Parts: sequence; C-alpha cells; structure tokens
Amino acid sequence: MTSIELGNFSIVGIAVRTTNENGQAMQDIPALWQRFMSEGIMEKITNKIEDAVYCVYTAYESDFTKPYTTLLGCKVGSLDDVPEGMQGMVFDAGNYAHFISKGNVMQGSVYQTWTEIWNSDLSRAYKADFEVYGPKASNMEDAEVDIYIGVNGEI
Repeated sequence: MTSIELGNFSIVGIAVRTTNENGQAMQDIPALWQRFMSEGIMEKITNKIEDAVYCVYTAYESDFTKPYTTLLGCKVGSLDDVPEGMQGMVFDAGNYAHFISKGNVMQGSVYQTWTEIWNSDLSRAYKADFEVYGPKASNMEDAEVDIYIGVNGEI
C-alpha cells in the first residue's frame, strides 16, 4: 500500500445502489458488470480520456456496512454529454491509499484485497473508493487491479 494525492476526476457510466448486508452487493455488482459488458456501455461513453474501466464506490450512507452507490464507467474530460440512461459524477481531489490486487479476478483476487482493506485500521473518508481495470487487468486470470481508498489526511 502506498499513499497518493489525486486531483478531481469525472466518471460516466451506469450505477446501482447496494449494500454489503446479506450479500446483496455480491449479486448487484456482478449484475452491473454483466450489463456494462452486454450493453457495450464503454463504447457509448463520450468524452473518454482513457480506456480503463472504473468501478467507484460512493455516496456511502455511513461506512462499508451501510448502503452505497456503485458507479461503473470510464473517466471523462467533461460531463457535457452524458448519454441517456447513464450517470455522470465528479469526485473531489483527495488523499488515497493505493493497493494493487494481483491474481485471478474470477477467483476473488479483488475481493481478497477488499477483505484486507475492511480489516485494516485505515482512517477512511467514505467519499469515493474505486478500482481501476487498466491494461494490466486485461487477462482476468492474471490481473493487476489498482484499488484506491479515500482516506482522511495522509497515511
């Protein structure tokens, strides 16, 4: 884990309101990914500034045990042209703890990293946390996924 300060960024994509309670997110988030892939959402996003896919967790009701919104999409240069049926959100600059999840995504490598994060003593901000599926994540059996956790102050 390393500490990094990130500037403002905007994401356009599709979203779902979910919770980790009773395993609900384990149903909702894969369904969101399925929709993202099957409907070709990435290709429909305008103003993209990179091809990485962002899975952002935001609008936390409290902490990771309460409802939150998951936004699945791409980083964009502006929110001037958000396609119908999609959402655009701006995320403020802040300090983040950076983790790299390595391994087979389909066998839970990202989930294992999240378990470590949930069990850590990080002073989380609960404004925006996100995964970035860039070029190193193209092989899902041997992927590197960047995970950024918003923190209060520096680590």
